Amino acid sequence: MLQGRAALVTGSTSGIGYAIAEALAAEGCQIMMNGFGDANEIEDMRAAMAKRHSVEVRYSGADLTEADQIEGLVDDTVSAFGSFDILVNCAGIQIIAPIDEFPLDGWDAMIAIHLSATFHTTRLALPHMKERRWGRIVNMGSAHGLVASPYKAPYVAAKHGVVGFTKATALEAGAWQITCNAICPGFVKTPMYDLQAEGLAEQEGQDLEEFIQAQVGTRHALPNIISVEEIAGTVIFLCSDSGRSISGTTISVDAGWTAT
Repeated sequence: MLQGRAALVTGSTSGIGYAIAEALAAEGCQIMMNGFGDANEIEDMRAAMAKRHSVEVRYSGADLTEADQIEGLVDDTVSAFGSFDILVNCAGIQIIAPIDEFPLDGWDAMIAIHLSATFHTTRLALPHMKERRWGRIVNMGSAHGLVASPYKAPYVAAKHGVVGFTKATALEAGAWQITCNAICPGFVKTPMYDLQAEGLAEQEGQDLEEFIQAQVGTRHALPNIISVEEIAGTVIFLCSDSGRSISGTTISVDAGWTAT
């Protein structure tokens, strides 16, 4: 279905991003991975993905807080594959603190990685997509791009910004058959979620497992945590022919969190 397409997936060395890269590779995409982690482990993941799906998989450790490194990342993707067809902005971090105690460098990092990096990758990818008159941009939003929670002000602000940026991009890019959408997950079982839950449980003085059960049960209408494969499957749908007329919208994969 996506055989031979070239895809950049940021934040793809773990969690949701890795599952998305894996799913795109399974559909025949050439993959540029990006993210942080142990160099040997990343190389093992890269090589295994390439072998498993018989596609080319590259890796770049570009720092998404630096605009010049993002430019190099996009250039490397085009140089490696000769095209740039699919962009998935999935990189993310989490810092939890009250607004009046929030570290200033933490605010800057959250906005840079979640929002500014999404702008930079998009502005650099669009000319290549326009040239081919085809493209798919999927931004990782969040239920927190639609509603708020305490102790997450920068994350909520950035994800609301991602949703707005997604809509503007869709309007500008549609004439070239380029779609742009935001997936807004609820609680997804990832390493970042585990760290987030630990921090919040500590804030509330609760046992971790009891906190997770209460959090999911309170927010999700469906009382289950979401799998990374569910998010990856949504990306594949949006990149397929079945998703060609879906653009400028948010797709909530949130177990009913934002239904109220």
